[in-house]
Amino acid sequence: MAEEFFIPKLGQTVEEVVLLNWQVEDGAEVDFGDPVLEVETDKAVFPVEANAAGTIHIGPYKAGDTVPVLTVVAVIGEPDEKFSVGQEAAAEAPAPTAEVEPAAPAAPTPASAEPQAAAQAFASPRARKLAAAEGVDLSLVTPTGGGGVRVAERDVVAYLQAVPKSTPVARKMAAESSVDLRQVAGTGPAGKVTKEDVERVISAPAAPPIAAAHPPVALPPVEILERVPLKGIKAIVADRMAGSVHTTARVTLMMEIDATNFVDMRNRLKEQVAPIWGFAPGYNDLLVKIVAAALHEFPYMNARIAADAIEYVAPVNIGLAVDTDRGLLVPVVRDADKKSLHEVGSDLRQLIERAQQGKALPDDLSGGTFTVTNLGMYDIDAFTPVINLPEAAILGVGRIAPKVVAYKGEMAIRQMWTLSLVHDHRVVDGAPAAKFLQYIKQLVEEPYLWIAL
Repeated sequence: MAEEFFIPKLGQTVEEVVLLNWQVEDGAEVDFGDPVLEVETDKAVFPVEANAAGTIHIGPYKAGDTVPVLTVVAVIGEPDEKFSVGQEAAAEAPAPTAEVEPAAPAAPTPASAEPQAAAQAFASPRARKLAAAEGVDLSLVTPTGGGGVRVAERDVVAYLQAVPKSTPVARKMAAESSVDLRQVAGTGPAGKVTKEDVERVISAPAAPPIAAAHPPVALPPVEILERVPLKGIKAIVADRMAGSVHTTARVTLMMEIDATNFVDMRNRLKEQVAPIWGFAPGYNDLLVKIVAAALHEFPYMNARIAADAIEYVAPVNIGLAVDTDRGLLVPVVRDADKKSLHEVGSDLRQLIERAQQGKALPDDLSGGTFTVTNLGMYDIDAFTPVINLPEAAILGVGRIAPKVVAYKGEMAIRQMWTLSLVHDHRVVDGAPAAKFLQYIKQLVEEPYLWIAL
């Protein structure tokens, strides 16, 4: 009997992959462990090896297709066997594009609070589980998975972040009646949506349809040099950046810092430890340590916003934005506050190397609590980065450049550095965020203070 060849789980948060390249032809002989397929997640490119020996029969999947994990994409068996449609259907295959005649609805029962099965068929298992737990009608959630036809867990999370606070009974009633809580005015404490608010919307007469306020803009005809599909990492980045801009209350604080002593310290470190460590500590290494110390000192910056609360998290995991051939990736140094400068530098070099080679592990790019992004090497003085959700803030780093400034009552040439802290005002106010940035400034300008940390 043929062995099913399926997309394996590639980390706890990976729900779907893009098929990049079949490395064997349909009908080829493969052995156990042979590389058969390359897939791309939102984190990296992974090879998928044959899980049996025999003749491979590839299903109706080609390069560029997006499929959920655990989908059976081929079978391995005898030469005369074929890929079975039944095997494909048994897996969690991508949602069909053809219209399906809905079955006659059953009589409602007390247990019918869960979204309808027809809607659930277009959602991942994790999305269905979260939606059921939170009383979310999946038909109200905008899908981004499977080419925009399948609801992923991240879509349910985004919906929950956008809806107002509501009582459990109100959420249940809204899900049963397909009422969008975002359109309900809450009359409860602090604007919370109550059962009575949902009942009022259900009983209100339907309003006549109106034209969309912002219809899609028709693109003028022009010569196109190339079209790059929004798939894989590019689609994930586009989706998350747009979500960040539209859901956060961003405030940018910029501060110019005298980095002269900081530059001197780094140069001395290079001379002293590079022969021992095998690498010279860079500004990013030092910044990760400084930011980790600042987050330890001001834990309210090490936070995230949930659907109904601000959560202050324990681990200090610093992400560093890295430009790669496949797009923007953010490797994460875990427990940066507990590691030495040598350990941070070593971790960063391994993480960046794997990211740039497309070999990042699933956990390399997840779990961050704060992000640093550095464009100083491109001669950028200052910029406003986009917060990496669900984090509460991000630090933008410009170049260090000599400037003529007032120093100890005289004009002097000093190495000046501009840092930009973008924070979500829903999580932290301006003055506390300014204190956090001021502390970073102090550690940069007076690096000997590190001895006391």
